[in-house]
Amino acid sequence: MKRIDGRGFEELRKIKIERNYMKNADGSCLIEFGSTRVICTATIDRNVPLFLRNSGTGWVTSEYGMLPRSTQVRIPRDRNSGRNIEIQRLIGRSLRSVVDLRNIGERTIYIDCDVVQADGGTRVSSIVGGFCALCDCLHKLFKAGTISKTCVTDFLGAISVGIWKGKYILDLNFSEDSDAEVDMNMVMKSSGEFIELQGTGEHGSFSKDDLNALLDLGKSGIEQIIDMERNLFKDILTGI
Repeated sequence: MKRIDGRGFEELRKIKIERNYMKNADGSCLIEFGSTRVICTATIDRNVPLFLRNSGTGWVTSEYGMLPRSTQVRIPRDRNSGRNIEIQRLIGRSLRSVVDLRNIGERTIYIDCDVVQADGGTRVSSIVGGFCALCDCLHKLFKAGTISKTCVTDFLGAISVGIWKGKYILDLNFSEDSDAEVDMNMVMKSSGEFIELQGTGEHGSFSKDDLNALLDLGKSGIEQIIDMERNLFKDILTGI
C-alpha cells in the first residue's frame, strides 16, 4: 500500500522556503510543504502589550488566516474564528519559546501567517515559516544596532504525524488528515525539548505504544526540518 502522493510512510513532502519574499516586511518568507503554501511576514512595532509596559521586555505574537480560495471551496475571511485564534496562539507560544524576549527591548514583533493554498499541515508550516520570518526580522534589528544580538536561542521545528489506514505516517496532506484514525501536531526545539503536542483519536483511541511511535516519527521529521533551517540561516545564526 502506498500513500496518495506516492511518498513513503516516513517521508516528508518537498519543503521549499524562500526568504525575504515580501518587499515591505521586516522579515518574510514563502514556505511550501508540498502543495500547502503560506506567506509569513514579520513586523516590528515599538509598543508592547499593557502588561509588559516599563518591564524592559518585548513580545512576539501572531495572526493566522486562510485566503478564501486557499481550499477546495470558498471560505469566508474570518480571522476571529475559534480555529484561527487557537492556531495563532499556538504559533505565538512556539515562537516566543526560542526568543530572548528581554533582550529585544520593549517592542512587539507581529508574525502574520497567510495561507494561500491549503493541503494539510497549515499550522505546522506557519510555525516553521514564522520562525524563518522572525529570524530575518531579528537580524535586521541586530544589523541596525538596535539590539546587541540576534536573540534567537534555539532552532524550531514543527510537523504533523498520524495513523492512517493502520500505518504511522509523517507530514499528512489534506486527504490523509481527513481520513486519519489519529492525527497529531508536534512542535520541538533542536535541543529535543517539546513545546507543544496536539494529538487526537479522530476515529477511536490510541495506545501508549502508538504515542511513542508517533513521537519518534515526528522527532525524525523535525530534525530534518531543523537541519534545513541551519543551512538556510548559516549566514546569520551561529552558535545555537
